[in-house]
Parts: sequence; C-alpha cells; structure tokens
Amino acid sequence: MRRVYLDYNATTPVDPEVFAAMAPFFTEKYGNASSIHSAGQEARAAVESARVSTAKLIGAKPSEIVFTSGGTEADNLAIFGFVNAFRRERKHIICSPIEHHAVLNCVEALEKQGIEVTWLPVSASGVVDPEEVRRALRPETILIAVMQANNELGSIQPIAEIGGVAMEANVYFHCDAVQSAGKIPIDVRELNVDFLALSAHKIYGPKGVGALYVRENTPLEPILLGGTHERDRRPGTENVAGIVGFGKAAELALAHLDGEAARVGVLRERLEDGILDRVPGARVNGRSAHRVSNTTNITFAHAEGESLVIALDLQGLQCSTGAACSSGAILPSHVLRAIGLPREEAKATLRFSLGRFTTDADVDFALEVIPAAAARLRELSPAYRKAVPAS
Repeated sequence: MRRVYLDYNATTPVDPEVFAAMAPFFTEKYGNASSIHSAGQEARAAVESARVSTAKLIGAKPSEIVFTSGGTEADNLAIFGFVNAFRRERKHIICSPIEHHAVLNCVEALEKQGIEVTWLPVSASGVVDPEEVRRALRPETILIAVMQANNELGSIQPIAEIGGVAMEANVYFHCDAVQSAGKIPIDVRELNVDFLALSAHKIYGPKGVGALYVRENTPLEPILLGGTHERDRRPGTENVAGIVGFGKAAELALAHLDGEAARVGVLRERLEDGILDRVPGARVNGRSAHRVSNTTNITFAHAEGESLVIALDLQGLQCSTGAACSSGAILPSHVLRAIGLPREEAKATLRFSLGRFTTDADVDFALEVIPAAAARLRELSPAYRKAVPAS
C-alpha cells in the first residue's frame, strides 16, 4: 500500500546526508569529547564544528549554543535554569497559552511554587499582540515566554516586536523556535531574545538532540548535576553522533531555506484549497495569520479527529490531530481552545504538515482519500445527520 507522510511537525526523516555524516561517530570515531587523547579530541573537534553550524542557522555565536537532549530539555533549561539563577524574591512570568507543553508545563509548575504568571490572550488566528505583552509587564516581571511558530496552527508570532518590549523593560525573553527553525530565517540579534530552543529531529536530524541559545552574560544555572560539560551549563557526556547530525542538519536547513519554503508553500496551498473545495464545511484555522509554509490545521465538523486519523492511516495517509506528544489525549487541543474553537470542533480537527520530501503526487493522493474518509465518518455522526438532513 502506498504511504504518504504529512506529519513533518511531529518529526522528520533523517536526511541521507545527515545520516552519512553521523555514521562514523558510531564506529570509527567513537571517542569521548571530554577525553584529552587523540580520539577524544577528534570527537571534540566534531562537536565544536557542529556548534558553529548550529549557531549560523540562528545568527548566534558558537559559544552561545548549549547542546541538550532535545527541544524539551532546552525549554526546561531556559525556564528553570534562568528562574533558579535570577535572584529576586518576587517573580512574575508572562507566557502565551498556546506554547508547547515543554514550556507550558514548566511555567505551570513554577506557578504552583508561588511564582505569579500572566497568561496572554491570543487572536482567533493564534497570534500574540505585543501590546498585550506590554500591558502585562510588572516591576517584578523577570521572564517572557512566547514561541516563534505554533506547532499546530503554524502561526508566526511577532517575536522581534515582543523582544523589543522585553528589552525596553529589561525583562528576559525565551522563545521556543523548534517549529520555525529551518522554515523561516532566524537571527537572534534581530529578534531580541535571550534564550531560543531548537530540536534536531524537526530539521531532518536525529532524535534525542537539541540546543539552547543562551545570550552571552545571561544568568543560567544547570538543572542537572554532574560534570562541567557545555561550559558548566549542561552536564553529561555529549551525544557526539547526534550533535554531528544536528550540525549537518542545520547546515542543510540554512542552504535549503528559501527555495524549500516556497516549494512547500505551493503544495500546502494546493492541499488546503483542494480540501475546502471537496469537503463541505471544512475550515482552515489561522489561515489569515502569517504562517510557516508547511503547516495547515483543518476542522472537519462532525468527523471525530482521532477516528479520521486512523481512517486515513488505513488508506496510507499519515497525519495527526495536533502535537505528537499529546496524541491520544482525552482533552481537545489547548491551542484550538485558546483561539476560541468549541470543544467538539477542536476534537474534529487535523494537522497536516509537509516537508522536504513531500511531492505533488503526495498532495494528489491526499486529496483523493481525505474527502472520502471525512464523508464516511460524517455518515456515522448523529450530529451531522441532524445538521444536514437527508434530502
């Protein structure tokens, strides 16, 4: 059976060039990057080369890159590591309600510990207004956390403007860029951010490795205890092969950036237009916002989302109901609820995300199977039969 993968926001396949770069570090070049002998120094040189490539992707200095086990650890290190290092008795955090759970759960945990949190409103397209950030500021505010591109909607936040607000108020700013890296240009200086999280497996690199940009001279305490790796910011023997893969993936992402975004954007628009033409009542969420070019979030009213994912998978099309880490959750998407979707509509919504290896033929296939699957599920829905009585 033919299989078409439209879930690139969940994870991407490892690019063959990335795999080739990593392979020697599993067998021939297996040294510990902290060892002083030649095998260790060979590994160290590879790690530092990858640090340079990763820094170039976001306009940072190599010394400002901390390698982690993934985007989740990068977010945790930024939030907990900063709050622990920032010596102020009264603390207040500003956060958007549509963040990935790697940020949300950190902020909620701090809230339970007594730190005050202001949850920002978002528009119906899932965008934060910088003026709302300004209005939320207090004398005790120490951190703002707003992601750059939402993982479910694809909506891009005005990070540079929010960063300007933070800079004027002398407040630190963390940005989760896991879903924007490799899709839009990023320059941490222009964005005015102090922390920025990345993940290799979202840009055709391996799983299990990420990075945190930490602006120089920004306070940060490690959240793990151990050795003095990563300039005392993240202990543990470096995942050399994974880091090498991250560096190569970052290099390729930068090289492919403009052409790939344009190509995938054309495919995304054709997919959206085709679904809207073929599925009565379908609606694209956040379509009016500036979005990353690969992501579309579509509500199929009266067709239960998880059932639709399974039905499409049985036909060979792979997509999701939202964030991969939330798949199977009983509650509807917190992102969709935050932008005002009723519970039942939020549970009738799918995310399709395209990528480097998506083709015109893949979109053609998707437009064949999606309308039929949605129609079959709607036929089983009493609510749909009531809304659209038989003629």
